[in-house]
Amino acid sequence: MSSGSWKPTPTPTPTPGLPSPGSVAEAVAMQEELRPLVDTVGPGPTSPATVAGLDVAYEESGDLLAAAVTVLDARTLAVVDSAVSVGRPAFGYVPGLFAFRELPALLAALDRLTTSPDLLVCDGHGLAHPRRFGLACHLGVVTGLPAIGVGKTPLVGRWDPPPVERGAWSPLRDGDEVVGRVLRTRGGVKPVFVSVGHRMSLDNASVQVLALTPRYRLPETTRTADRLCRDALARAR
Repeated sequence: MSSGSWKPTPTPTPTPGLPSPGSVAEAVAMQEELRPLVDTVGPGPTSPATVAGLDVAYEESGDLLAAAVTVLDARTLAVVDSAVSVGRPAFGYVPGLFAFRELPALLAALDRLTTSPDLLVCDGHGLAHPRRFGLACHLGVVTGLPAIGVGKTPLVGRWDPPPVERGAWSPLRDGDEVVGRVLRTRGGVKPVFVSVGHRMSLDNASVQVLALTPRYRLPETTRTADRLCRDALARAR
């Protein structure tokens, strides 16, 4: 399916997941409520025209964050649009609930874009999450856009090291369930952890990650968003 013929699903009204939970229990309950909305089949856009990277940087104290979104031309990997949002974390530091800290700022940055991306690539996880609802899932459900997670380190699961060549992978399993892939984007370099966020298949997610990593271990989407949010945080200080 080409990006020209693919259209995102309209975001439900009212938008789910935006109310800020008042406790850990409320946040967990919200994840459990939204999880059935995740489309894990896709297949998603196979030839996206634009791909967005999303990342967040924190001040050392943890009291200030900068969220950045960079939109890349999928063919040239040149940045064609970008936006940032600086503010306070919206939730406490609780493993497995980071989406609630970062989601409002990331959505604010997405709203400031002039380009609507065909795919979201999150610096984090999607289904590879204790409750199968990581940041990539939450963002996908809220925006209606296809989304994948690409983590530097795993949050859950066990795996066998994939072969050393670029493109090799092994399944990431949590119990009896495959929740992602351990993907080698550079020969002989540490792999990354790819998982479905929303409206994507795992096969397609892996193909898109390889297309975004022609030179480095991490996708160009992550690299450009990381630089942008760090620069924005430095200016905010």
